[in-house]
Amino acid sequence: MPRYRLTLEFDGGPFCGWQIQENGRSVQAALEDAADAMGTRDGPAVAAGRTDSGVHAMALTVHLDLAQDLIPERVMSGLNHHLRPEPVTVIEARVAPPDFHARFDARARHYLYRILNRRGPPALLAGRVWHVAKGLDAERMQAAAEALVGRHDFTSYRDTACQANSAIKTLTRLSVGRTAEVIEIRAQAPSFLHHQVRNIVGTLKLIGEGQRPVAFARQALDAKSRAAAGPTAPPHGLYFVRADYSK
Repeated sequence: MPRYRLTLEFDGGPFCGWQIQENGRSVQAALEDAADAMGTRDGPAVAAGRTDSGVHAMALTVHLDLAQDLIPERVMSGLNHHLRPEPVTVIEARVAPPDFHARFDARARHYLYRILNRRGPPALLAGRVWHVAKGLDAERMQAAAEALVGRHDFTSYRDTACQANSAIKTLTRLSVGRTAEVIEIRAQAPSFLHHQVRNIVGTLKLIGEGQRPVAFARQALDAKSRAAAGPTAPPHGLYFVRADYSK
């Protein structure tokens, strides 16, 4: 029963998220259906992170056990054939050690949030950015973001329905940069709380618009109350970039 390490790219728009749910089509179900069509799946597909409905992925690591010993190129081509026309692509496949675990072995996870900051709505980027018409000051947003880096109680920045045992997380990177009309917010941590990145982005957006002072991000953090922070940014601007592994 060989284990394969896959890297997936997908448009999260049509999906209810990574994990199989009763309320809609999931990326996990699409991948498992493709493996079933090949007649080779032996267990569930396990991902480095459970993306929410509408969230995209540039390179999501997944492990999948197959009943047949196939060369990686055949696994990739077979899965991609059966994934059509779903907006999911296996961009890499390789044989993994039998004890490799896509979720538990990940040492860091990287996310990117993209904001299109201009008056006109997106055409080419529709469904892949958060359109904010009011001008945003990326330097103010960066100054606010710096206060959130480190190990903190992120109760104010997690969803009220988050099931994590603790709200204490270590944010190793949170940066804000602007190129022309696009603002990119990058976050890195060993793991994240439910909606943590989107709630941080919603808070930074208020600061960038001038509706709140730069100190607001830290004040909200210290309040340890979801009501103290900004709104949840929409999912379609968020991308799972990659996970880092030691092996």
